[in-house]
Amino acid sequence: MSETSQTIHQGGCLCGGVRYEVSGPLEDIQLCHCSLCRKAQGSAFAANIPVDEARLRFVSGEDLLTRFESSPGKLRVFCRRCGSPLLSQATAKPGVVRLRAGTLDAPTGARLGFHIFAESHADWWPLDDALPRYSERPPA
Repeated sequence: MSETSQTIHQGGCLCGGVRYEVSGPLEDIQLCHCSLCRKAQGSAFAANIPVDEARLRFVSGEDLLTRFESSPGKLRVFCRRCGSPLLSQATAKPGVVRLRAGTLDAPTGARLGFHIFAESHADWWPLDDALPRYSERPPA
């Protein structure tokens, strides 16, 4: 069996109503500092992992998911019971979701990858690590 077929990562929301599984290895975590992500997370940044939708399966609570279009073409998905942000999806990238890394059960083996929209970072959160930084999205 390949690593992709053997690795299953589990996660869910704060109240436990929504549970999911991601099959296969996780990509590096992308730390987004844009103002919309900061507001949606209530924190200095959003910690996102891009995941192919085909690798994401909701085990329970899919009926608890609520979608909010925070900007044209950008959906943010959260648990309507506890408010936990679970993922986002852009219509410009069909088939890919950005899973919120904090909703994964530990251990994940995930690594930090880079900062995006770094120039928009919260003034009270210093960017003093050695991770790559991009003023917007990383080059393709």
